[in-house]
Amino acid sequence: MLTEAVVAATLLVGALFLFVGSFGLAKLPDLMRRLHAPTKATTLGIGASLVASMLYFLLVEGDPSVHELLITVFLFLTAPVSAQMISKAHMLRERRLRDALPGTGRAVGWATLDPARADKRAETAER
Repeated sequence: MLTEAVVAATLLVGALFLFVGSFGLAKLPDLMRRLHAPTKATTLGIGASLVASMLYFLLVEGDPSVHELLITVFLFLTAPVSAQMISKAHMLRERRLRDALPGTGRAVGWATLDPARADKRAETAER
């Protein structure tokens, strides 16, 4: 009885995070703000659902499941990386946006900029 309540509560928490993440993805105004909803809240929602599945199979069925653990680890490792790559691609998508980036205090510029172009700009700025 207690294990079923814990599994149900974990599923409800996961469903709440999934709803908040989906709602944020649909309602936030631009890509940079919209990016946080699926990479933060929805990942936690899926993680909670997978933890509930692991708990159910371990405590109720008596059969430990490693698949859900591997999926959870994979999601928590890949979501931040994909969010960073999407945000960098968005920042560098257009030339005018690229020129509007704040300076880094180094001659190279942002990590994904062409170093030759950044060095050329730094040289012209010094003159």
